[in-house]
Amino acid sequence: MNTKKLLLTFAILIIALISGCAEDNFIETEGVCPVVSSTIPLNGALGVPLRQVISATFNEEMNPTTINEATFIVTEANGTAVAGTVTYSGTTATFTPSSFLKPNTTYTGRIKTGVKDVMGNALQTDYVWTFSTGMVIVPTVITTDPANNATNVPLNKTITATFSIPMDPLTINNFTFIVNQGTNSVAGTIAYAGSVVTFTPTAALTPNTIYTVTITNGAKNLDGTPLAANYVWNFTTEAPPTVTATDPTNNAKGVSLNKTVTATFSVPMDPLTLNSTTFTVKHGTFTVPGVITYAGSTVSFTATNGYVANNDYTVTITTGAKSVSGIPLANNYVWKFTTAAAPTVTATDPLNNATGVNLNKTVTATFSTAMDPLTINATTFTLRQGTTVIAGVVSYSGTTASFNPVNSFEAGLTYTATITTGAKNVAGASLANNYVWTFSTVNPAVVTPPPAAASGLFFGVFGGNAGITNQGLNTVINGNIGTTAAATLVTGFHDGTTGDVYTETPLNVGRVSGRIHTAPPAPGSAASAAIATQGLVDANAAYLSISPAQKPGGMDPGAGELGNLVLAPGIYKSAGATFKISNGDLTLDAKGDPNAVWIFQTAAGLTVGIAGPNGAKSVKLVNGAQAKNVYWYVGTAAVINGAGGGVMTGTIIASAGVTFSTAGNAVQTVLNGRAISLVASVTMVNTTINVPAN
Repeated sequence: MNTKKLLLTFAILIIALISGCAEDNFIETEGVCPVVSSTIPLNGALGVPLRQVISATFNEEMNPTTINEATFIVTEANGTAVAGTVTYSGTTATFTPSSFLKPNTTYTGRIKTGVKDVMGNALQTDYVWTFSTGMVIVPTVITTDPANNATNVPLNKTITATFSIPMDPLTINNFTFIVNQGTNSVAGTIAYAGSVVTFTPTAALTPNTIYTVTITNGAKNLDGTPLAANYVWNFTTEAPPTVTATDPTNNAKGVSLNKTVTATFSVPMDPLTLNSTTFTVKHGTFTVPGVITYAGSTVSFTATNGYVANNDYTVTITTGAKSVSGIPLANNYVWKFTTAAAPTVTATDPLNNATGVNLNKTVTATFSTAMDPLTINATTFTLRQGTTVIAGVVSYSGTTASFNPVNSFEAGLTYTATITTGAKNVAGASLANNYVWTFSTVNPAVVTPPPAAASGLFFGVFGGNAGITNQGLNTVINGNIGTTAAATLVTGFHDGTTGDVYTETPLNVGRVSGRIHTAPPAPGSAASAAIATQGLVDANAAYLSISPAQKPGGMDPGAGELGNLVLAPGIYKSAGATFKISNGDLTLDAKGDPNAVWIFQTAAGLTVGIAGPNGAKSVKLVNGAQAKNVYWYVGTAAVINGAGGGVMTGTIIASAGVTFSTAGNAVQTVLNGRAISLVASVTMVNTTINVPAN
């Protein structure tokens, strides 16, 4: 019973469906009759491509025989039919125009009611829609690689061109994209993607060659619009690499023995092609071993063992050296250089075999070329006296090495200076052989016995005709003092024998252990004046007895500077008219002879010491030397330790005065000897004078 009811219901439904959609032009029944569900282009679409294929998709499968050029038509706005082919597949009917659509034109697509589905149901009304094409856009080439007139283009370059709009790939081929070298076509493969065409040459391009690329107007965009004209550009491939610079330069002279040889190329090179086969350095037929490196565009050769002085070398870079593009040098590149000659000593001071050399001499050697300062030292520059090594400080400046002895040389001895082959110039070349020279120091004239007139002086201090002055509380004269001047010109003293006082004040008190002799007034007297007058006569005689006229042959041991010298007995005369003791103490070495005599002669002044709290200098006696045998002939004035302090030694006879220390100095200044002035006064501040026995 139920089965019968179900069959009846199904039959009624079938009848209703069939009766709801006419086979011709009856009213459409929704869900039963065929309809157009979508179109390409859409209704009202703008800017439709000229090569557009037009399609309509139905809601159900259609009878293909009803879909044809009569039921699917496309017309222009004026009603002109567009020629084309209609096909059907699946649920879509397609209209393919026989030629591109016209630009800037409105078209109407129409599916007529003659189309039917597979059941014979017809489209109830014509389906109509419109669309419009866009303007004609002429494609252009907007960029190329290489650019037009590009140079140094790599030989493996892939050539590209970019279009302003997508192109029809079928029009991009070997007929529309042409690469020529002169009149010869370049073989290659063409590919197109996006809006870029690429040409890959089959073989590497030729170096230093002009190529011409042409894209013809056969190349079209997707709408079929061609280029307005052929597009042509040129480029030039890279030239073979060249060597643009070398170091050393060709035919360079004086090249350092540790020189790193370099060559700079015009373009980056393939490092694998720069090796001991393509880069060689030779001396004659001998290949110099070394290490080759490459960085940037420069190849470097570092000799394993350096080079030999004063030799010629030849450097060769062969055509095996290639750029990163694989281009070799056009020819072998060859250049030469000569290494530096071995340095020589061109001058010495003192000269070889020189005699009479000052005892404070700085020994120097001048070289033919600039030297490596690190190789000029106490090992390579030595000084000996016999087998004794002389201590000193070695320095170097310009082209001159200097040896400054720690202590002064000894008089009358021969010294040997040596500069070894360890001394090298800045190029690394050594002296060919040790350089050796000798010199002898001054040999002063010997005075034996002491001059009688000078050794028998009565006074320890004599102030000529100008007096004697003391400042301070600690001045002590162990001996006699005198002046031919009046007693009033002796100030700050009292006579230790008679007790007579000579203008002492609470701040200026000086004790004289002997007698004070002056002219009147008292405590001076005529008798004292006579003794003083005789003292002046004796002083003048003593002055003459130690003068250069009476004691010739004196030499200057230190260019006027006696400090830091050790002097043997003899006569020493300042070459520059003055003597000074400022660099250090002066030492007088009697070498065991108690009768050894020293006479120092200066046409002008004598200055002992320098300014400052540590400025005092002394004259020291060693090995039997005695103060009574030391004499100072001073042409003008003597100034002894103006800063106070120090121990001066010897009989000073000065023409124009003697001064010890300076007012205000509390440090005691000592003279073991005599201070005699022929004309001017003698002035002292807190000074002790110990007059030696005759």
